[in-house]
Amino acid sequence: MAKITIYLPDEIERRARKAARQKRVSVSRWVAQEVKQKLDNTWPPEFIAAAGSCPDFPEVEELRKGYGPDAPRESVD
Repeated sequence: MAKITIYLPDEIERRARKAARQKRVSVSRWVAQEVKQKLDNTWPPEFIAAAGSCPDFPEVEELRKGYGPDAPRESVD
């Protein structure tokens, strides 16, 4: 496993240490898990390349035809 050095502002270090304590892991492990999650939480290049590759797929307006208006919605105010 590789070692790296990172420099964090004091406030970010404090928050990272607190988050690691809450998870009951070392700061190093917590940072590694967070970096892994960030890197794994992306679309694969094949998916991005496929976007728009179906020229005959109907536009949203076409899909909505024949279904009538949206259902009434409650206000969040």
